[in-house]
Amino acid sequence: MEFIDYYKVLGVSKSSSTSEIKKAFRKLAREYHPDKNPDDPEAEKKFKQINEANEVLSDPEKRKKYDQYGKDWEHAEAFEQQRRSGGQQGFGQDPFGQYTYTGSNFGETDFSDFFENLFGQSGFRGSTGRRATPRKGHDLRAELTLPLREVLRDQKQVINVGGNKIRINIPAGIQDGQTIRIKGQGSPGSNGQKGDLFITFHIQDSPGFTSKGPDLHTQHTIDLYTAVLGGKTTLVTPMGAVEIKIPSGAQPGMKMRLKGKGMPVYKKKDQYGDLYVKLDIKIPTDLTNREKELFRELQG
Repeated sequence: MEFIDYYKVLGVSKSSSTSEIKKAFRKLAREYHPDKNPDDPEAEKKFKQINEANEVLSDPEKRKKYDQYGKDWEHAEAFEQQRRSGGQQGFGQDPFGQYTYTGSNFGETDFSDFFENLFGQSGFRGSTGRRATPRKGHDLRAELTLPLREVLRDQKQVINVGGNKIRINIPAGIQDGQTIRIKGQGSPGSNGQKGDLFITFHIQDSPGFTSKGPDLHTQHTIDLYTAVLGGKTTLVTPMGAVEIKIPSGAQPGMKMRLKGKGMPVYKKKDQYGDLYVKLDIKIPTDLTNREKELFRELQG
């Protein structure tokens, strides 16, 4: 199996924080997304590597195993279990990410069985002549694009992956570029144990609204009189109609924050982001003579 440096794939360092890794992933996922690179096999390959790297490095537990075991991080539990059962010295990892035997109290049979369990090599035989332990099936990856309005609440969908219809639960507030795992919905292995299905979501913004995490951003136009005197205005959002209180003397470009009027927060019940509204003021063009006269009086 070819070793892939996930840190290099995302262009981050080993000391990068989880938020820095997620930020790098979102940027690259948009750049190499198949919709932007149709009929480009290299971009498709890169997109798959980006998703794979994010799946591992954004998960603290998986990242820890990857840092310790390299390309064989998925077999870490088998290694640790064997080490605990008698191979305290066991196997170490050299600078190139390969396993090196450092001496232990493994017997000849244990040594063979350990390699079979760790690497699952088909046809590998130890001194006992037994075949390797059957391997788990391959993981599958899929993408799903949803409009913003469809992630406002929990929902169920049926998707088609490899000719199989799979029913999935989509939590409210799922974010653009986020990947979730559906356990046991991948390809079957030689022992009947299936791999997992990883779904990356792409969320389309609603017209006039931009989502940044659970927060929503938009621009809203009010008339001159409301800007000068203050008052109330109604804004229709993906979450429903919202009444906004405009202070007197509102200025063009003024930003207002409406707490809790944004998107649902992912997997946090009854928690919502905020709605940020940038005001635009409409200057009247059809003033009556009386109105013009009043403005001249105010002008002084």
